[in-house]
Amino acid sequence: MKGLELAEKYYEAVGKEMLLTKYPEYFERMAIGLVGQGSECFGFDDEISTDHDFGPAFCIWLNEQDFQTIGFKLMMDYDKLPKEFMGVSARIVTTNGGGRVGVHETGMFYQNFIGNKKAPENLLEWLYIPEGYLATATNGKVFVDNLGEFSEIRGKLLEFYPEDVRKKKIAARAAVMAQSGQYNYARLMKRGEYVGACLALSEFVKTTISMVHLLNKKYMPFYKWSFKSMTTLPKLEEVQEKIQLLATMEFQQGVWEGTEKDAYVHTLNTNDKKVVLIEEICASIVKELQAQNLTGRNDDFLENHTMEIMGRIEAPEIRNRHVMEG
Repeated sequence: MKGLELAEKYYEAVGKEMLLTKYPEYFERMAIGLVGQGSECFGFDDEISTDHDFGPAFCIWLNEQDFQTIGFKLMMDYDKLPKEFMGVSARIVTTNGGGRVGVHETGMFYQNFIGNKKAPENLLEWLYIPEGYLATATNGKVFVDNLGEFSEIRGKLLEFYPEDVRKKKIAARAAVMAQSGQYNYARLMKRGEYVGACLALSEFVKTTISMVHLLNKKYMPFYKWSFKSMTTLPKLEEVQEKIQLLATMEFQQGVWEGTEKDAYVHTLNTNDKKVVLIEEICASIVKELQAQNLTGRNDDFLENHTMEIMGRIEAPEIRNRHVMEG
């Protein structure tokens, strides 16, 4: 059973009765669900996930006043709930896994992830919230929200980045993909700097996964689950297999022996299959940029699209920032 399903069944069978019995006057102001850190909140948990920070549990979110009034007592009552449920053992909580479930104050829950007790109120606030934190703050499932405060903030975050911020981030990703994959990977291979080439390739893969999420208007989770999340997205499905190949294909040092090392020679070494994959990925990205009316250029070198994307940003406080910001 997936963790989210387990959490909801546990709440319905065990938690709800306790809350209604002991806190009837507060129940109508509670939000209950499972959101935040942990593979089960993203729906990515499997048999390997059950060895730590996994088990029957849920979150209760209270407004600030109610948290101050009953928060501590409610925590004590929550901790008295059965630790095992439907044959699933109690959670083995790791050193950094504490506080993921149980009782939370709504504002502080969001502040822990996005640095604010409420949704961002201006474009610059949106620009500097990392994607992974927004993914964590909006994953999972809310089983019930009687007051609506928690879901109101959640709903604003789920609307995704404002379009000008999304364009800014897309321009930044295009620049990094071009520099790391289309430019520096080959230069490093020419030099025999294989560790550097590996790092360039890693940067290209990470940035490509972020780009695909942005073009699908979906927040990218942190690195562990970023590719898994990418495989669930409808746009740019053809990129998934190419990313997988880039990660698993051996380096081909031999095809670079004797190649021209002149800094001004930029002929693609298509004998390196990783070069071919990088170019195919970037071509797919360009097509999607065109489809979303983010560029009108036909050039497959992504850096040549960055200024056009930036030029389509309306808000000057976002458009005038360095291309790499965001």
